[in-house]
Amino acid sequence: MTDRLPLARVAVALALWSAASASLPSAVSRDPANATIRGRVELRQPPADLAPRPRVGDVAMPRSHDATDRRRSVVYLETAPRAAFDQRDEPRAKLDQRNEAFDPHVLAIVAGTTVDFPNNDQTYHNVFSLSSAKPFDLGRYATGRSKSIRFDRPGIVRVFCDIHSHMNAFILVFTHRFFSVADAEGRYQIDHVPPGTYTLVAWVEGAIRDTRSVQVTAESRSVELDFPHR
Repeated sequence: MTDRLPLARVAVALALWSAASASLPSAVSRDPANATIRGRVELRQPPADLAPRPRVGDVAMPRSHDATDRRRSVVYLETAPRAAFDQRDEPRAKLDQRNEAFDPHVLAIVAGTTVDFPNNDQTYHNVFSLSSAKPFDLGRYATGRSKSIRFDRPGIVRVFCDIHSHMNAFILVFTHRFFSVADAEGRYQIDHVPPGTYTLVAWVEGAIRDTRSVQVTAESRSVELDFPHR
């Protein structure tokens, strides 16, 4: 119950981009006045686990599995700049199933992207989500097989495995490309940002962690902005 409000807040913000950006042109990335926003999200320690997934049936295999990397944050612009939305086919993305864990734990994509869910474990998996942005159930499938889903709506999709209750992941679906998944050290980089004043958001493990105002000028080539730990 505790994660519903933060998740709903982010989902609403993601959905608002769709109406604001749907008719905008695609020249933004080619403007030489655009800049890069980079910095670091500092975490004192990895976030605690969220509430367990909705239990359809818990028959997890009693063996070791990979620990989930919860240090990965997503940094993004709260509202898309003008001329931010370009109409083009999105490359496919992948959410692997390996050592009874989703890899990566956090995946950020643009709406319209198809995500493959390959099973590289020596056991069956059953990937599903009850998220309103994209509810789905891929059913059980064996090692070496892969199934896919196209994500057309912005929002947050929390992904689980019906067979292994410890498995979970997040897919953040955006209507623009002004986002970055931080690396293991918390470093992020958002390229091709046009001049303007924006709100930069740091999202960590299901909740908005912090917001910062950032200004990009026509003279800017790179803007540094960190999110210190709290």
